[in-house]
Amino acid sequence: MTLPTLREIGLLLPMLLPAIGGLWILCLVALQRKRDVRWSAAHAVIFLGLSAVWAIMLLGYGVREQILGGAIVIDPQAMAFHLVFLVVAVLTVLSAAGHLQGEGIWQGEFFSLILFAVCGMSIMASSENLLSIFMGLEILSICLYVLAGFTRDRVYAIEGALKYFLLGAFSTGFILYGMALFYGVSGRIDLQGIAATLASSRGGAIDPLLLAGAALLLIGLAFKVAAVPFHFWAPDVYQGSLAPVAGFMAAGTKAAAFAALLRIVTVGLSESPMREQWIAIVSALALLTMVTGNLTALAQQNIKRMLAYSSIANAGYLLVAVAAGAKSGNGSGAVLFYLTAYALMTVGAFAVAALIGRGGEGDQGHMLNAYAGLARRRPYLAAGMAIFMLSLTGIPPTAGFMGKFYIFKSAVDAGMYLLAIVGLVMSVVAAFYYLRVVVQMYLRDPSPTAASTPFSPSEALAIALASAGTLYIGLFPSQLFELARLVL
Repeated sequence: MTLPTLREIGLLLPMLLPAIGGLWILCLVALQRKRDVRWSAAHAVIFLGLSAVWAIMLLGYGVREQILGGAIVIDPQAMAFHLVFLVVAVLTVLSAAGHLQGEGIWQGEFFSLILFAVCGMSIMASSENLLSIFMGLEILSICLYVLAGFTRDRVYAIEGALKYFLLGAFSTGFILYGMALFYGVSGRIDLQGIAATLASSRGGAIDPLLLAGAALLLIGLAFKVAAVPFHFWAPDVYQGSLAPVAGFMAAGTKAAAFAALLRIVTVGLSESPMREQWIAIVSALALLTMVTGNLTALAQQNIKRMLAYSSIANAGYLLVAVAAGAKSGNGSGAVLFYLTAYALMTVGAFAVAALIGRGGEGDQGHMLNAYAGLARRRPYLAAGMAIFMLSLTGIPPTAGFMGKFYIFKSAVDAGMYLLAIVGLVMSVVAAFYYLRVVVQMYLRDPSPTAASTPFSPSEALAIALASAGTLYIGLFPSQLFELARLVL
């Protein structure tokens, strides 16, 4: 294998810069006399910003090149997803900087893990090779296992991290076995080679190994997006993790897994003889995930567990778009659009949850009654949370409304009316538990013992940026949707 050329290194810079930044922060933390997470956070934002500038340049020039022997593809789709990862990471860093300080956590290595995770996400989004997809997935997963148990003195954190690690390792086995079966059928590990081999077998009997490989691969990715019935880890992991980490997992991991899934569907399985079976399985997963996620969220009193089940339900909506895209080719743009909107409103909601959670002992700050009368105590904070809840519900003029509109429209255009109807009904059901938070903030009296937790400028900036982005995309959706449609 030859070393990468200077041109290839230049094309890889969007995903290399976060990794370089992670190493730089590790060195910085080791040399610091006074441990201050804000200094590490500032460097993390700088490296993420440089990566964003480089990605925008490549996206603007419309670069489409295969590098490293075809394992990595630098194209508009990869750069668009990379920008989504960067948005998630920047908002997480801004939120976490103040939260870690407020919690008395001084380990700046936290931000190295965020940057390394972004690198893994970008490799997944840019890969047209099963092994490089796996490599990106493992880089991301290892970072998330550590982040989930970052507060080692808390029982819930250790329990959630251990559960995530064990189930994650189990799902990795499914992915590897699926990849091995694909290689056994086609003799190739690159997605284009697999597609060519599968296309040549069209019209004949479907190889059982091919069906088994696709099923195992889908099971592994379904675990990563917390699709039903592979979702059991999510509520406990989100509850045990720091709130900014939970937001990062909910938005970032989902975006990376769907980026890889879209590559596999649109490149590797585009000419597959089992296309109809694949679409049917994804549709069934979408139905189960939407119904289970929304109905279970109704019973939650802990805001982090509620948002965890909300994340599961939203994975169902995204699977609707994947199934519609695989059938008609019109759903992929809706996936990128909704992931962008979902990233803003979810990371923003967890940023508010982090602030409110610091005002109570144990998990009491994360219970719904902790939000009672928030509009009187913190009107701007309540307004931000209301925007995120309304957007997750799908009420105009927010990004969530337009995202769901494009997803359900893609399902209708593909003739998948059942998915569209169930999605609409479940969105109505979701309104109950999302708007319940708004009712608590605006229509309930504050508790006499409610604490008014101070928050840092970086936390305020994260919530303000997420709120502004959620409203802007909802009011002016056409530019983002056209971009999403063009790059996918």
